[in-house]
Amino acid sequence: MNVAALQSRAFRLIYKGYLVAFFAYLAAPLLAAGVFAFNDSQFPALPWNGFTLDWFFSDTEPKIGMFHDRRLMRGLQTSLYVGIIVSAMAVAVGTCNAFLFERRDFPFKSALFVLLVIPLVIPGVIIGISVLVFASMIANGVEQALGQDWSILRPGLTLVILGQFSFLTTITSLVIAARLRKFDISLEEAALNLGASRPRVLATVTLPFLAPALTAAFLVAFLVSFENFNTTLMLVGSDAPLTITMYDRMVKVGSTPVLNAVSLFLMVGSGILALLSVVLQRDKAPPGSAT
Repeated sequence: MNVAALQSRAFRLIYKGYLVAFFAYLAAPLLAAGVFAFNDSQFPALPWNGFTLDWFFSDTEPKIGMFHDRRLMRGLQTSLYVGIIVSAMAVAVGTCNAFLFERRDFPFKSALFVLLVIPLVIPGVIIGISVLVFASMIANGVEQALGQDWSILRPGLTLVILGQFSFLTTITSLVIAARLRKFDISLEEAALNLGASRPRVLATVTLPFLAPALTAAFLVAFLVSFENFNTTLMLVGSDAPLTITMYDRMVKVGSTPVLNAVSLFLMVGSGILALLSVVLQRDKAPPGSAT
């Protein structure tokens, strides 16, 4: 009897069973939320009363679909607004950070890089509270000294953008720096030797190479911003993004099928954007390289 073969077979069975159980544990809640978005019932629970699309498209009570719920749609618009602005800011600053850490040597570079990465390990609630306290301290100081009320430093969309920007910049910096690290700097040197200016080299050689990473970084930042809850909850004002609107609805009314419909919409949208981000970050041979 081959004991090693038996052990290997048993290990493979245990490993496959573990993978099935692990992914079932991850997928089961998402699957349940998606299924109950189509249940013709006032409550997101069994029994199954038939298939319906009312929780998406109905415009009559008591089944107001998500696309006819003004508050949910206003929250969706706010999330899109915040996500686009903060992602663009994070990509712009992340690109500068990538060039700084990949192309330059300066004192305390390692320490500054650690500071750059720290927001990824700090809980979102702590980041939100820190930004709120710091902004309120500045606003209160200005009001006492100058008698002016800087409302942009009070809870609202400006603070939400600043709070999300504080950690999204870390993500975009790492994504863009990883791509820049693969760049063959001799391509820039060749362009400079041919008489191109540095801005032209940046626009025609370096940035086109970084374009997939820039787009992917924007998509990742947008996804994280759109789905962020902890940091946003600490900084939000009267204009609430979608995640906060859903939370407020659940606290006041309880879980309803329309929230399941929104959750399914977010899962599908997030999945598409995440897949697009992965495709964009796949390595491609740079122009002029040997195949």
